[in-house]
Amino acid sequence: QVQLVESGGGLVQPGGTLKLSCAASAFTFSMYAMNWHRQAPGKERELVASISAAGDGTSYADSVKGRFIISRDNAKNTVYLQMNSLKPEDTAVYYCNTFRGRNYWGKGTLVTVSS
Repeated sequence: QVQLVESGGGLVQPGGTLKLSCAASAFTFSMYAMNWHRQAPGKERELVASISAAGDGTSYADSVKGRFIISRDNAKNTVYLQMNSLKPEDTAVYYCNTFRGRNYWGKGTLVTVSS
């Protein structure tokens, strides 16, 4: 059973930083691309960042480009999202995701950016 467990969310002031982690299990992590999505209250879920299986390719939504960095440690079966210069509009539940025949999702971690 594929399992994805996010952590690292919390309350942060505008301009602050957070680093999210997603621990994966029950599949060969190093063979699959990984994604971070987010869903703000009243909005649809959106793709934030993606990273290739080997970690040598990344892509970002325009709204986070230059502020967020996705990375992975295949030895630890973990993908990360470093979030810098956070804005109130980054407030959302952040989900880790991979596609392995079908989409798998974690339960999410809440990020709140507020003064």
